[in-house]
Amino acid sequence: MIVMKNKLLALEFLLLCICLPSVIIAFRFAPYMFFFLWSATLYCFFILRFKHNEHFLDIWKWKSVTWSNMKPILIRFVIATIGMVAFIYAVDPDRIFGIVRDRPQIIPFLLVIYPVLSALPQEFIFCSFFFERYQKFFPRTITMILASALVFAFAHVLYINWIAPLLSFIAGIIFATTYAKTKSLALVTIEHGLYGNALFLVGLGWYFYGGAVAQ
Repeated sequence: MIVMKNKLLALEFLLLCICLPSVIIAFRFAPYMFFFLWSATLYCFFILRFKHNEHFLDIWKWKSVTWSNMKPILIRFVIATIGMVAFIYAVDPDRIFGIVRDRPQIIPFLLVIYPVLSALPQEFIFCSFFFERYQKFFPRTITMILASALVFAFAHVLYINWIAPLLSFIAGIIFATTYAKTKSLALVTIEHGLYGNALFLVGLGWYFYGGAVAQ
C-alpha cells in the first residue's frame, strides 16, 4: 500500500512538475500561462485541503512577517535589484526601465496585481505545496530547496529564452530558502512580489511576458 502511494505520488510529481511545463513549452502556450498557473493552483489547493489539512490550516503564518525576518529580505532585495539593473544594462540596454519610460500608467496596477495574481499562486505551488507534498522525496533541506528552485526554473522555460529560467533558478533558491526557514506563505509571497515588481520596472519583465513568445 505504501509502495503504491509512493508510486502515485511520484507520478503526480512527474505530471505536474515535468509533463505540464513540457507541454506548455512544446506547444508555445506561454500566452495562456495564467490559465495553466491557476489550474495548477486549484489542483494543489484541493490536495492540501483534503490530504494535508493540518498544514493547510496554518499555511499563511502571518506571525513570521516580522522586522527580524523582513530586514535580511529587504537588504537582499536591494542588492538583487542593483544586480538586475546591471544585468539588463549588460544584455539588453534598450529595454532598461522600458515600462517606466513607455507605460508608466500601468505601474500602479502592476504593483498591486502582480503579487496577487502571479507571486501568490507560484509560491503556493512551488513552496507551500511542494515542500509539504514531496518532502519524502527530498528529506534534506538543501535538496528540497534545490529541487524547488529547479522545478521553478523549468516552469519558466516556457518563455523560450535563456534569461527567464536562469533568473528564476536564482530567485527560486532565494524564495525556497526563505520558505524553508519560516514555512510562511505570506512572507515568501511578499518577497516574490518585491522581486517580480522590480524585475518588471527595470525592464526584465519582457523576458517573463507570455506575449513576447508569440512575437
